[in-house]
Amino acid sequence: MDVVVGIDVSKDRLDVHVLPSGESFAVANDDESLDELAAKLLSLNADIVALEATGGYEMLAAAALSGAGLAVIVVNPAHVRAYANALGKRAKTDPIDAEVIAAFVAATKPAIRPLRDEENRALAALLARRRQILAMIAAEEQRTRMALAKEAQKSIGRLLAALRRELDSLDADVDDHIRKSPLWRVRETLLTSVPGVGRVTARTLLA
Repeated sequence: MDVVVGIDVSKDRLDVHVLPSGESFAVANDDESLDELAAKLLSLNADIVALEATGGYEMLAAAALSGAGLAVIVVNPAHVRAYANALGKRAKTDPIDAEVIAAFVAATKPAIRPLRDEENRALAALLARRRQILAMIAAEEQRTRMALAKEAQKSIGRLLAALRRELDSLDADVDDHIRKSPLWRVRETLLTSVPGVGRVTARTLLA
C-alpha cells in the first residue's frame, strides 16, 4: 500500500498525517524543521506528499520537500473539503486537517509528475540563496544588538532593509517557480475520480 502524507499548512506550523500508519505529528514551518521533516518522510518511504494551497504559506515546504526528492503536490483546499463533505466526514465550515488531506489524495490517486532536472536545479539554487540571505539577516540582527554608535546602527538598518527586500523577492521567485511546475495541482478536478462523486455533485460542492 502506498504511503501517503497529508500536510495541513499554516504560517508557522505544519501538521502532518501519514497513511496507512495513522501517525500524526507537527513541525515548525521553517528551513531547519523542513530539513528534518524531509529526512523523516524519506525514511518512511513516502510515495506522495500533499499540501493544501494556503495563500503562499505552503510554497517553502513544497519547494524544500520536492528538492529533497519527495513526490509533492499542492492541492486545492476546496476540493479536499468537497471530498470530505461528500463522504459526510465534516461540516463545510470545519477546518481541513492533515488526515483529510491524506485521505483525499489516497482516494483520488493523482498522477505525479516530478520536476525535471533543470527545474530541480533552479529550485535548489533559489532555496540555497534564500538560506544565505536568512543567515545574513540573522548576522546583521545580532550586530544591531552589539552596535552602540548611531552611525553603525543606521548602516545596519539600511542593510537589513535591503536584505529583507531581497528575501521577499526570492520568496516571490520560489512562489512563481512552484506555481508553474507540475507540483501545482489546485486547478485539477480530482473529485470526479472518487467513487460516488460525479461531476454535478463536485460542481455543487465546490460552488
